[in-house]
Amino acid sequence: MKRTIKKISCPSLAKSLCFLLFGCALAQAHHSHASEPPKFAIAIHGGAGTIEKSSMTAEQERAYRAKLEEAINTGYVILEKGGSSLDAVVASINVMEDSPLFNAGKGAVYTYDGTHELDASIMDGRNREAGAVAGVKRIANPINLARMVMEDSPFVMLAGEGAEAFARSRGMPVVDNNSFDTEHRREQLKRAKEKLDRENRQDKDYRAAVDALPAPFRMGTVGAVALDQQGNLAAGTSTGGMTAKRYGRIGDSPVIGAGTFADNKSCAVSATGHGEYFIRYNVAADICSRVAYQNKTVAQAADEVINQILLPVGGTGGVIVLDAKGNIALTFNTVGMYRGSRVAGGAAEVAIFGKK
Repeated sequence: MKRTIKKISCPSLAKSLCFLLFGCALAQAHHSHASEPPKFAIAIHGGAGTIEKSSMTAEQERAYRAKLEEAINTGYVILEKGGSSLDAVVASINVMEDSPLFNAGKGAVYTYDGTHELDASIMDGRNREAGAVAGVKRIANPINLARMVMEDSPFVMLAGEGAEAFARSRGMPVVDNNSFDTEHRREQLKRAKEKLDRENRQDKDYRAAVDALPAPFRMGTVGAVALDQQGNLAAGTSTGGMTAKRYGRIGDSPVIGAGTFADNKSCAVSATGHGEYFIRYNVAADICSRVAYQNKTVAQAADEVINQILLPVGGTGGVIVLDAKGNIALTFNTVGMYRGSRVAGGAAEVAIFGKK
């Protein structure tokens, strides 16, 4: 007897299976995406120069490393909670401005006349808005005022008494200039002036005398770059400038494109070093241009500018660079650079000398 097997057609069953499989795929994809940590990062620097282990006590080294780590973690916590890269940059820089260890804010170097003149700048990678202040004498945290200029004025850079008047008009308190005094910076000024006076009899060749100063007298700046969970970059830089500077000298730190630059399409940069070279060679913007237009990595771009372009002409210093994917470069052509970084899910890493 021949059996007939009937084919059973059940479109509704097939459709149900299809939806079930599609739903599982979606759930798996969502789970995979949700398990990935948010991508954010921060990097900082506290100045570059002749920073040798042999010239630093163990206690001093511990103090620097602890303060660098504090600065990194302060900004990192803001990013971890979903805060903006601008907030993280300002918070990290504030930690270093408030520390006498660094040449910014409380630890700023002296001018030739024995006062302090501070500079700072900040830039928003979302829209390339920027703010800067130069030659201010009574602002405890110049990076805060730079941000105020960016967000609450039609200008990019304000200087001197005008910048301080703007600060007062917006309710920012001013402090006495001597609140930035520190004994080790006073001693540094004394040594610098002695050398300047030897090299520069009766003010005949001030340029040659300044050029003859050792690198530590010309360097020392703090800065930060950050990438937040929204994918926005920011950069900021703050400094007391050059020891024994005169005539209202302004370095690269408040100059957008020289000491500070940020653009979501390329990278964020904060620089430290002999400012005149960083201005002449437009260092921060040049690095980001190489990333944007030549498809260079941040490490390649920073190395080319700092070691292949700047160093041969006598420009010494370093940069911290961060791109929109969280890649970091901490590049310098000096003996050392106070520096550190932290990426999402990782621990803070700090270094001072050479590669450590």
